[in-house]
Amino acid sequence: MPILSRYQSQIPVSLQGRGWPGTAALIDAELEGRSEGESGRRKTSSARMMEAPQAGSISKARNVLFQTCANLNCGSGWLHLWRSRQAPVFEGGWSCSPECTSARVALAVSRELDGRGVAQESHRHRVPLGLVMLEQGWVTAGQLRQALDAQRLAGVGRLGHWLVRQQGVSEQLVTRALGLQWSCPVLPLEFHDAEMLATLVPRLFVDAFGALPLRLAAGRLLYLGFEDRLDPVVALGVERMSGLRVESGLVAESLFRPAHARMLGAKFPPVELIEASSEPAVAHALTKAIEQARPVESRLVRVHDCLWLRMWRRAQTGPAPERGAIHDLICSVAGH
Repeated sequence: MPILSRYQSQIPVSLQGRGWPGTAALIDAELEGRSEGESGRRKTSSARMMEAPQAGSISKARNVLFQTCANLNCGSGWLHLWRSRQAPVFEGGWSCSPECTSARVALAVSRELDGRGVAQESHRHRVPLGLVMLEQGWVTAGQLRQALDAQRLAGVGRLGHWLVRQQGVSEQLVTRALGLQWSCPVLPLEFHDAEMLATLVPRLFVDAFGALPLRLAAGRLLYLGFEDRLDPVVALGVERMSGLRVESGLVAESLFRPAHARMLGAKFPPVELIEASSEPAVAHALTKAIEQARPVESRLVRVHDCLWLRMWRRAQTGPAPERGAIHDLICSVAGH
């Protein structure tokens, strides 16, 4: 079941206005006004749409007088004299008409739903946590056996939890072992500014995928923490959207959980959730949103079964956007 279907009935009223929408929209597959020539334009311009969004902040400078349509098959870019040449912008390119916006968005949707540009971690046979700790000499065979028996009898809880609770193993050793298991660093939790970091990752991803933005370093690097396992798909999605380099790591449970709760209590940018019945339907919905908002920049990335569109109302001047300057739209598509 798509993640939006599971969440639309679970949004607390108390969190509305903090990045949660009041309701989720259902987009029907029946679309009107599509010309026969549009499919040809989409195929020809697919190479340009496959490019990832440019890294870094949104550029302020645009040559308004000579701005041309980013749709390579557009033949009427100079005929729309009434249309602003500063907006709307999608993935670094201005569109001269709703039809050109639609063509470019449809290619981006197809690109993301086909899985291109989305990190899919190849299957790896990870050494079980218990064996990692046994090999390091951090637990004895007896301790490991008893923790496994307790886990099996209870039917719940991770092995690390039972080692700490029942066998007196330190949480720091369990977290270090998880870091070895996942070949990643154990990240400290210092100077955590939840309100500032809330503009980098939608609340839905923080809640559903356990992604915790920790801090920004040198304006170019974002540390992203997880509790017991990494999520490279979320990490790459945030990296592509923000233009920042993302470093993922694990955070000790006793530190992660209060920080995660604090993060969920922060005020996030507005977000709209959409469930669409088909690929053309979601492309139509995204095009409509871009044409209405007329952003100075917008980007589309896929995170698991969600398509995340972010629109900037004004140019970004720092590594993290201002809350009031962006609007997020998260879509799921039936069958994907």
